[in-house]
Amino acid sequence: MTPEAGPVESELRRDPLSGRLVVIAPVRSRRPGAFRHWALTVTPSELESCPFCAGHEDRTPPELLRLPAGEAAWKVRVVPNLYPAFEGQEVVIHTSRHCHFLAELTDDELELVAEAWQERAATRDGYLHAFVNEHAEAGASLPHTHSQLVWFPEPPPEVERELGASGCPVCEPPGGDELVVAERDGVVLRAVWAGRMPYELLVAPVEHESSPWTSGCLALALGLAAEGLRRLHALEGPCPMNLWLHESGHWHVEILPRLTALAGIELGAGYFVNPLPPETAAEALRAAPVAA
Repeated sequence: MTPEAGPVESELRRDPLSGRLVVIAPVRSRRPGAFRHWALTVTPSELESCPFCAGHEDRTPPELLRLPAGEAAWKVRVVPNLYPAFEGQEVVIHTSRHCHFLAELTDDELELVAEAWQERAATRDGYLHAFVNEHAEAGASLPHTHSQLVWFPEPPPEVERELGASGCPVCEPPGGDELVVAERDGVVLRAVWAGRMPYELLVAPVEHESSPWTSGCLALALGLAAEGLRRLHALEGPCPMNLWLHESGHWHVEILPRLTALAGIELGAGYFVNPLPPETAAEALRAAPVAA
């Protein structure tokens, strides 16, 4: 017997920050292979070959920054990117211990990551794009948790689009409190009302702040981002993820888990199809465990 086509149960949303179009289509979650899952393990050969672990410092270019400064037992290092796409591209090694995920870092480690970002931000002119890729499917070439810093002469196109938004959608986001996952010391973690993929998240100071590079909230924002990812891992297991910081009026951190794939509709038509309503995602994340 031929299966019947499922009903169309979708809602079109336009993100007020970026202007992108998102179709919230819960019926898509019932199709085969709707959500992808990964089994990630650390092998002895991975540990031996990792250039970012303590004791392997000679396998990276000469460091640009070490934290704590001047100490042999470092916790964060910054080195030039061996394969830069842009001039001035740097790698921030988040910890000397071998782990895959931002979610595995402690608040103390994340404070040092924030400190490294802010110290390096003061060394060059231009727009600084800070981002994290986790897992090869999200663009990471090495599994050891790290971020990258890239300087552009002017804000890149995605940031320019946000700078052109009407009002401040970060201060007054659509969806209200229903999309809040957690709040800590003046920083809020929210599910994105027009999320491109399941569990897309945004972290921002509650009060309007223009620059993250002098803000006392940056470490708190990275801590809440890690908390959101721990909650996600408890629900779905570890998954590829992209995270970046946008300085676009009201600075914020965007987190895009890669549980679904971009395909012909997203890439060819410009509509992002999300099978998980953000309200459902926020409710599930609020109820999820947060232990590291």
